[in-house]
Amino acid sequence: MPDTQTRPTARHELVLERVFDATPDRVYRAWTDPEVLKKWFAPKPFTTPVAELDVRPGGASTIVMRGPDGTEYPNRGVYLEVVPNRRLVSTDAYVAAWVPSERPYMTIDLTFEDLGDGRTKATYRVSHWTAEAKEDHERRGFHEGWGTCADQLAELFRSGEA
Repeated sequence: MPDTQTRPTARHELVLERVFDATPDRVYRAWTDPEVLKKWFAPKPFTTPVAELDVRPGGASTIVMRGPDGTEYPNRGVYLEVVPNRRLVSTDAYVAAWVPSERPYMTIDLTFEDLGDGRTKATYRVSHWTAEAKEDHERRGFHEGWGTCADQLAELFRSGEA
């Protein structure tokens, strides 16, 4: 049987790229160290009071964003692929181990490319299960929200907090 790879079509994907003044290990750590992730993950004035990360293939994650009114937005998922300092792939299709979620929405493929001179190009590729989910995510401000979080992360790198 031939080795077959399938990928979601581009119409279901949203992509954000950002160059950080930080090495790949620092960018990777910002995504995998719960205490660092809590500092930048939600666009202000939202906060991230909970970040439980079991960073390994099959490991679960729970990240809770809290709005200014106190409403909490839990995000649960599972890591599918982990390549330290280079790539993280996770999905909300599972909530723990291989326990399916009630409403799969997306798979996140993060890559960290070393540009030299202490800089890293981070590519956030988010594949949605349906065109409707992709359109919903875009309408709710994917680029603005994820862009704001990337700005917050860049500020942490500048300040030396990450």
